[in-house]
Amino acid sequence: MKTSASHGLAEVARLFLKLGLIAFGGPAAHIAMMHDETVKRRKWLSDQEFLDLVGATNLIPGPNSTEMAIHIGFLRAGWRGLVIGGACFIVPAMLIVLSMAWVYVRFGATPQAEWLLYGIKPVVIAIIVQALWSLGQKAVKGPLTAGVAVMVIILYFSGMNEIALLFAGGLMLMLAKNYRRLRGRFWGAFMLPVGGVGALSQMATPFSLSSLFFIFLKIGSVLYGSGYVLLAFLRADFVVRLGWLTDQQLIDAIAIGQVTPGPVFTTATFIGYVLGGIPGALLATLGIFLPSFIFVAISNPLIPRMRKSAWISGLLDGVNVASLGLMAAVTWQLGRASLTSPLPIIIAIGSFVLLMWFRANSTWLIAGGGLIGLLSAALR
Repeated sequence: MKTSASHGLAEVARLFLKLGLIAFGGPAAHIAMMHDETVKRRKWLSDQEFLDLVGATNLIPGPNSTEMAIHIGFLRAGWRGLVIGGACFIVPAMLIVLSMAWVYVRFGATPQAEWLLYGIKPVVIAIIVQALWSLGQKAVKGPLTAGVAVMVIILYFSGMNEIALLFAGGLMLMLAKNYRRLRGRFWGAFMLPVGGVGALSQMATPFSLSSLFFIFLKIGSVLYGSGYVLLAFLRADFVVRLGWLTDQQLIDAIAIGQVTPGPVFTTATFIGYVLGGIPGALLATLGIFLPSFIFVAISNPLIPRMRKSAWISGLLDGVNVASLGLMAAVTWQLGRASLTSPLPIIIAIGSFVLLMWFRANSTWLIAGGGLIGLLSAALR
């Protein structure tokens, strides 16, 4: 649905700059806003065309809502629209997170900041659990997918590498769903490489900007599912293998990502700044988002064929349910680190109830959690 180059590019820039500033609530909310703006208001796409793009973003790694912005920018204004659409959606959130990271590094150890995050962290845990519940209802389609999810959780806690688990889950379900086509010929060959991929070395590694960039490039290249699945990859690399962050710093990073608009993946900006200042923030952001631009550029012309493939459909189902297994395992670990006294537990339960039964806005819940944290400090 292209229009004149300059006019289309300006339209794309205006729309996604606006959404980058106001799009709170996570990928599902972002995509709903994009549907309203591009299908209902501007008539850039039909409902079916929009759904085709949503399906395509689920077939490639990366943040779904950001990839929707890239897809729509490409369809509206060509290759320049592809770059501008994605960049305008990312940059406002990146700058907001960068400013909050600056405040965190300088004032994060003060009592006021600690109590603010004390109230916010349980809300973040509740938001993740609610997302896990919602996504799980769609991803767990029967005993087979449920079995893959349970397997991933067990193997994660036994120390198996999360990327190996992600692809093993996808391949296993793809092969199982296409068993009649295979007639059992490739199972032995499949299990041999999967069985040989274990946990990576957990030795401490000195910090470097190049390592930071390539870690986020790797994550952006392989991460399927919700932005919350990012937790599993961040914890495995930055907390467990490298020791560059603590669990508390990781949940702080996720909390900051939640109180800002735009993609949750701008958590990378926060972590990059905490570890390496402004150069670290820029390299981390570039690393995690760059693969999305490449994948969209490659996949956009292939969308009609990708959605009809039984093989890709099976792979996607397996990757999605494996992602949820990782998400559940890491949420348990982060919950143990944050819910350490009665008040955070009460905040987490109350937030979950408000999210599930009253559809409360997550931004307001986070603000409320921060206020409770500050008030509890004042009353001590």
